[in-house]
Amino acid sequence: MQLLIMRHGEAGWHTLDQERELTEAGRLHVAESAAQMAESPWRPKLIWTSPYVRARETSAIVSEILNCAVEEKQFLTPDDDPGLCLDALLENRTSPLLLISHMPLVGSLATLLVDGHRHGIPFMTSQAVLLDMPVVGPGCADLKAQFLP
Repeated sequence: MQLLIMRHGEAGWHTLDQERELTEAGRLHVAESAAQMAESPWRPKLIWTSPYVRARETSAIVSEILNCAVEEKQFLTPDDDPGLCLDALLENRTSPLLLISHMPLVGSLATLLVDGHRHGIPFMTSQAVLLDMPVVGPGCADLKAQFLP
């Protein structure tokens, strides 16, 4: 399975966390990262996104550029357990799949899949990584590429 993990674009701070919207710079950076994905051989077929506004806005921009469907997932919010996502990935049959979420979840999930622990690597806003997993599980993924604005 090929999995892309992306942090949402830069968002403003003027409202409640779940309702924060992307800034203009955030929209631009998301489009830049998505354009890189569009030129790669790992173009996702489906996007799973957090229900938070900034993640949904990121997903809308990416899905327009990549022409793929979006599904909202309740287990992709900032402080969710990466194990819940891992369980969903075990049942998933779509590859490449793109997850759009938040820190610390994106860092914890990527680290769990690559290194088998949950300490969490940092992600910049609009950054995405590509993981290649012959088997979905902790420590089973190889980092193949990253996409930065």
